[in-house]
Amino acid sequence: MNARAPLARGLAVLALCGCVLPGVRAAEQAKAQPTAAVTPVLEADPAVAAALAALGPNQAVDLGKARIVGDFNDVARRFDLHRTGPRGRDYSIKMVWAPERGRALFAGANHGQPHRLNDVWEFDLGALTWVLRYAPDNPRSYLGLGDDPSDVEYQDGVLRTRRGGPAVVGHTWWGLAYHPGIKRLLWMNTWTPDFDKLITQVGGDPGTRYKGLPLWSFDPETARWELLRTTGPAPRAAFAGMLEYIDSIGDVVWHANNWQSQGTWRFDARHLRWQDLGAKGQGGSFQSQAPTPEQVGYYDPKRDILVVQRGRSTFHFDVKQRTWAKVRSEPKEATEVPVGHDARTPFMYDPASGHGLLVDFRANVVWAYDPEAYAWSRLEPAGAPMPQGKKLLAYVDPRHQVLVVIDGVKIWAYAYKRG
Repeated sequence: MNARAPLARGLAVLALCGCVLPGVRAAEQAKAQPTAAVTPVLEADPAVAAALAALGPNQAVDLGKARIVGDFNDVARRFDLHRTGPRGRDYSIKMVWAPERGRALFAGANHGQPHRLNDVWEFDLGALTWVLRYAPDNPRSYLGLGDDPSDVEYQDGVLRTRRGGPAVVGHTWWGLAYHPGIKRLLWMNTWTPDFDKLITQVGGDPGTRYKGLPLWSFDPETARWELLRTTGPAPRAAFAGMLEYIDSIGDVVWHANNWQSQGTWRFDARHLRWQDLGAKGQGGSFQSQAPTPEQVGYYDPKRDILVVQRGRSTFHFDVKQRTWAKVRSEPKEATEVPVGHDARTPFMYDPASGHGLLVDFRANVVWAYDPEAYAWSRLEPAGAPMPQGKKLLAYVDPRHQVLVVIDGVKIWAYAYKRG
């Protein structure tokens, strides 16, 4: 770990206030801690542990710079990933927590520049380390296979790379999730190039193309991509939909509400099939009560609801009742609620408080949402200021009970509440 000065200053400030880390409830701790050795094995940094333990409620600390490890190929080095890490990407800002690994995963392509890659990353806060789990295949162009499609093959109706990764890569929007039951990262990899043209380009027969959902999985332990082929009734792979793991049903749900697709579906990951949940709107139609694309949100296991923000409107989905409700809607000029958008405001569940935390990357502001009161609060963290980079990422780390904001390799941690 380098850049120790910010960490040392943060420790000194927190030591003066006498802040200590409260005990974590046993059930939550057991769920958040890794249950088995994971690859690669990373050694925890005691200075990071001390800084996180010293945080009190509403306090933030600059942890310094993360190291970056992994098997970096020529493509990764060409784009300086061995120095910067993944960085936030256009319409790809969602990180997802893998509980048995104790790490957060990230994938997704930029809109165009500086690259469109199929790489996968993992971040370990305790070790203050970015890990490149899948080095990128050749970069792709906006609607094509890029300047060098020599690594692309057409196999079993699918365009993939020779290493098994997706050869056509889109944004994640909010369509990224981790399924702890199958221990896979899931990505609804929706993009709309001329597939027939691309298949012909690499010598394939477009007539044999797989036309099912582009749901890709990634195994972070073996570092392998796989397309999950599904049959039977299924939703459409709309742009900017929402994929989220629901603990009470043990599977992910896919939600979309636009001209391409309207519905909320469960994906049975063990049998590779979809189930329409028959979602309806509370006090109105599904179209009026459910969030539209480019939403951000999370699953609240305490209340068994999805909480979603789109624009200045807030939505709840009652999993048992299969019902969407727009619980709050404010005009565009309102300032008492944040704007929800999947290109700039990640929105995540904080298990220590039971609230949601939304980070506005443009305004460098953190908001908290209380789902019982339907109330938003703009927070003013004490201590180190939040990073102000233009390619930020963020996630909530339940193992350490902090919100983490990442600016390349600069790491900032904030304890909203300690449970």
